[in-house]
Amino acid sequence: MTARAADRARYDRATAHLDAPLAIVDLDAFDANADDLVRRAGGKPVRVASKSVRCRALLERVLAKDGFSGVMSYTLAESLWLARSGFEDVLLAYPSADRAGYAELTSDPKLAAAVTVMVDDPAQLALIDAARDGGREVVRVCLELDTSLRLLGGRVRVGARRSPLHSPAEVAELARSVARRPGFEVVGIMAYEGHVAGVGDAVAGRPVRSRAIRLMQAAARRELAERRAAVVRAVRAVVPGLEFVNGGGTGSVQYTVAEDAVTEVAAGSGLYLPRLFDNYTSFHGRPAALFAQPVVRRPGVGVVTVLGGGYPASGAAGRDRLPVPYLPEGLRYDPQEGAGEVQTPLLGSPADDLLIGDKVWFRHAKAGELCERFDALHLVEGDRVTATVPTYRGEGRTFL
Repeated sequence: MTARAADRARYDRATAHLDAPLAIVDLDAFDANADDLVRRAGGKPVRVASKSVRCRALLERVLAKDGFSGVMSYTLAESLWLARSGFEDVLLAYPSADRAGYAELTSDPKLAAAVTVMVDDPAQLALIDAARDGGREVVRVCLELDTSLRLLGGRVRVGARRSPLHSPAEVAELARSVARRPGFEVVGIMAYEGHVAGVGDAVAGRPVRSRAIRLMQAAARRELAERRAAVVRAVRAVVPGLEFVNGGGTGSVQYTVAEDAVTEVAAGSGLYLPRLFDNYTSFHGRPAALFAQPVVRRPGVGVVTVLGGGYPASGAAGRDRLPVPYLPEGLRYDPQEGAGEVQTPLLGSPADDLLIGDKVWFRHAKAGELCERFDALHLVEGDRVTATVPTYRGEGRTFL
């Protein structure tokens, strides 16, 4: 029996009493992935990205481990909710226009002490001030650096379109703007190198493309390390008491922590290990989060149909954004139908061994987005479900 077949047998036994659709997290794999992130971080703290987890119980589990410290959140409403729930260090990774949230943040000393907001434009400071509604608490601010690699005099740009702040001078000038403005304090710098951390460099069947990605990423790492160090020096000249410099992601942890300027790294997807993180030469983890759909039809030889399953991930549309049939091994989508909202035909010889009501296990393309489809995660240890915990959705929290 292969390792994957053994996992399927375990998952089927563990959930035999549960009807699909359902989602599980294999805690042995989850913990092993967490340990690997800590190992790759080399002693620097790992801030867990809540967007990739979206379950308070699992956020608490990973933060209880040595090597993890703090949460990187994705909306202001989520940040405030987590802070009210007892999370004491929440870094909001994206600028917000949530006026009601800012009014609450600036009126509550506990929230203001726990939450750090992201800024890359003086207009965002003005929006926060206009939203204060009498709130006088000092707002903790993190400045975001654009990490994109610019080539040929800027005519070629590689990387996500995030912050407009690219040079040390631009980041330092915003730091001065914050310092001059009452009610704000710069406490950190963030730089997310998504073109390194979130792009696999070993694309199956694409050796030339994989080689090109590795060359691009090596150049991007060299350029960013030099520029990030210069940015930190420039900002520390304005803000000597800077508390943290955050960088990286699951796919770049060991490279990012090698920079002296970086004090912590962020990671989250590596805990669940969705399919988009299969194509890396720098690390290998264990799939921990899966969902099961029930077989409801057997249309013919080599075909079964499962209920639902059409859960595409965000990003540029493509086959890599679809979930992948995982267990039993050897199933594939019908190219004429793909992953459907209410039914999904699956082809392959393993279909002939599946009965009505059997479970087919899938892996989502991205990590936390799975939790927008399910209100609970069944936590599996060995061949038993040892707990069932709510996702954000299960707690009535859909922040985006």
